[in-house]
Amino acid sequence: MCGIVGYSGKQQAVRILLEGLSALEYRGYDSAGVSVFTDHGLCTTKSAGRLAFLAERLGERPLPGFCGIGHTRWATHGEPSDRNAHPHGTERVSLVHNGIIENYAELKAMLSGKGYLFETQTDTEVAAKTVDYCYDGDPIAAIRKACGMMEGSYAFGVLFADHPGKVYGTRLNSPLLAAVGEGEGFLASDISAVLSYTKNYYALEHGEIVTIDADGKITVTDMEGCPIEKELLTAQWDVEQAQKNGFDHFMRKEIFEQPTALYNTVHPRIIGGVPDFSHDGIAPGFFKDITRIQMVACGTASYAGCIGKNIIEKLARVPAEVDIASEFRYRDPILDPTQLVVVISQSGETADTLAALRLAKKQGVKTLAIVNVAGSTIAREADIVLYTYAGPEIAVASTKAYSVQTGVLYLLAIRVALEKGRIGEEKAKELVSGLLDAIEKTNAALLTDEAAKAMAAIMKDVEDCFFIGRGADFALCREGSLKLKEISYIHSEAYEAGELKHGTISLITDGVPVIALATQTALLPKTISNIKETRARGAQVLLICKESDEIGEDVYDHIIRLPDLDDLFAPITGVIPLQLMAYHTAVARGCDVDKPRNLAKSVTVE
Repeated sequence: MCGIVGYSGKQQAVRILLEGLSALEYRGYDSAGVSVFTDHGLCTTKSAGRLAFLAERLGERPLPGFCGIGHTRWATHGEPSDRNAHPHGTERVSLVHNGIIENYAELKAMLSGKGYLFETQTDTEVAAKTVDYCYDGDPIAAIRKACGMMEGSYAFGVLFADHPGKVYGTRLNSPLLAAVGEGEGFLASDISAVLSYTKNYYALEHGEIVTIDADGKITVTDMEGCPIEKELLTAQWDVEQAQKNGFDHFMRKEIFEQPTALYNTVHPRIIGGVPDFSHDGIAPGFFKDITRIQMVACGTASYAGCIGKNIIEKLARVPAEVDIASEFRYRDPILDPTQLVVVISQSGETADTLAALRLAKKQGVKTLAIVNVAGSTIAREADIVLYTYAGPEIAVASTKAYSVQTGVLYLLAIRVALEKGRIGEEKAKELVSGLLDAIEKTNAALLTDEAAKAMAAIMKDVEDCFFIGRGADFALCREGSLKLKEISYIHSEAYEAGELKHGTISLITDGVPVIALATQTALLPKTISNIKETRARGAQVLLICKESDEIGEDVYDHIIRLPDLDDLFAPITGVIPLQLMAYHTAVARGCDVDKPRNLAKSVTVE
């Protein structure tokens, strides 16, 4: 969740560090700081709160210099404060850290016995002083020895006072890269931090140590100091993509990017009218002998998995399950080599999802990752990767990433059904045509914007609401409820419509909003019956349904109609008014839409 930036070159480091940290604000943070080599040695400035506070302090007391490290912190050990902010260190070492040092208490006790004093509650101060304890003049040897003493996850950016102009970095289970500029080099936890300067970078693997020299030269070694030849990668994003392009918020921009993101993700994987993953390294027949598909994800990605479960089981008749990644490995899951574990993550760095991936691989199960970030840890470690070409998603609340994950799962379901012999090629082509039609109709679904805004005017003053639906609509309800609560802070719950009478209907009182999804025509009579049960108890019903469905005005108070689609593909468009309603509600309540409280974009710790 935290952000790391490092720089060495010919420009003023503070300006570049602040620009890089600003580009990483979407990851979530509560404090920030920088360390820079100045004429007076290695100097550090840090501040709790937003980057603006840090920039103000640096304006009052500049740190001129051409090499430094910066960090935005999300508190794990120790409250957000100036003191607990990174960097941490000693007179000899300054260090920034993403991740968690699990044995920091034992190391702290050992170092205290060696005479080290501690000023903070952070595990990062322990890491910095462990590096200092191991330092005898050789930075790489010190990093190697210190890392051998630490347990947990980390990405480190390190400066050594007697090696001016050099930035060092290493990682274990947390992302880190080194980017190549013209006569300058960068260290970053995310390529978006340095896109203003370069698109070329090296993705660091576990246990690799990078050194960035004053002239921008980048060298990578293993823990023993042996040089490693790395492939230079090129980011496909540019700075313009990561800007708002005239929209008031990133979230709104990303909602309206969904038709393009879906097109870019789905169309390249259709050859001869059927799904084809050969360019992704999946040979024809790969899915033929798969007996079960286990999807593992967190949050929004898990709800995309729920849509995937519905369509995989319906089309391919292969058992499919969805597990929350944070629970998956602790329930001792039953896995065997005939299964396929599908992990879903926008960032490709989600710690719990990565742990689930590693468990599956350890048990000899084939793994397939659906991720948005090329070169991410999950992408590198999975047996197979299906990239979602959504481009950068800056807003914390995921929208287009959810849609493209769902799009990939539709393709996967059709391909599995085809290879299993559950459908023939003509049926597969028919289904692909239906999927492409649904993607095209996302443009029409975006025209519900004004209707969603009108619903938000009703929602903005409530503190509780319910989402109800059946079948695939229930999966949409869960995602819609999450969107609303995470950015507007309204308490909301999602329920299977038929489950209300088993207890939850006791919470329905006069005026309580019920957002009812009824895009599944096959289930419409049952859903309407459940909706009427809530309305009879005073609920204010906000209904989302298809254009041609005949529904009496006695069923709802407000309605949004979506383009007609086959039930199977209705979730593609059905999520859009839910996203728009959540967005407009948050705006109406004066919430920080792109950076909701207590949340971060990339959850890289458990």
